[in-house]
Amino acid sequence: MNAALPEDTKHHRPIRSYVRRSGRLTEGQARALELLWPRFGIEPDDNVLDYQQLFARNAPTFVEIGFGMGQSLAEMARQRPEHNFIGIEVHRPGVGSLLCQIKEFDLGNVRVISADAVGIMTVAIPLHSLDGVYLFFPDPWHKKRHHKRRIVQTSFVDMIVQRIKPGGIFHMATDWEDYAEHMLQVGEACDGLLNAVGKGNFMPDTGNRVETKFERRGLRLGHGIWDLVFVRND
Repeated sequence: MNAALPEDTKHHRPIRSYVRRSGRLTEGQARALELLWPRFGIEPDDNVLDYQQLFARNAPTFVEIGFGMGQSLAEMARQRPEHNFIGIEVHRPGVGSLLCQIKEFDLGNVRVISADAVGIMTVAIPLHSLDGVYLFFPDPWHKKRHHKRRIVQTSFVDMIVQRIKPGGIFHMATDWEDYAEHMLQVGEACDGLLNAVGKGNFMPDTGNRVETKFERRGLRLGHGIWDLVFVRND
């Protein structure tokens, strides 16, 4: 899962919460990038996105930050054709993979951005416009000295809250227990969010969230899975 954090004021350069990996594109991914990007890709610029123009309809709109290889996002879009989805990911093979799935499943309700998620959310996503934001299994930066690189920090969550409508959700998941506790603490400290299942609690496994590649890897390693759902209050 990929995204970037705000500027490191000590060193005067951005701190990245991901390692940019160019990766090797499969033939199918490369072809999808060539042929499908013009239709489903969004080139980042300084303009605020117009969802009605992007999707040619008015519908609830959700963003997934760092969608990996795109399986969970594609499945959400399949299950909920009445919703719009915007996926943000910097890993080009992942972008190509999602574009392949868009074609395979004829997903007209997905658009893709390949850029730094924090920059896109800050500049391109209108205030109070999203029905939900998903952040599933971001890089845990598990070494203590790297915790500052974790994307879930107070400034990041405050920015996300400003983009969600009242009543919208912010759904996070991780397979690292200490990161889960950190997510819980930061989310509950935000004035604009309420824990959907009560203060101090993680969301029980309801089977509603699509399992991700990163989740399966965590389970193979014997990790637990922690979900948090926060609701934007008024």
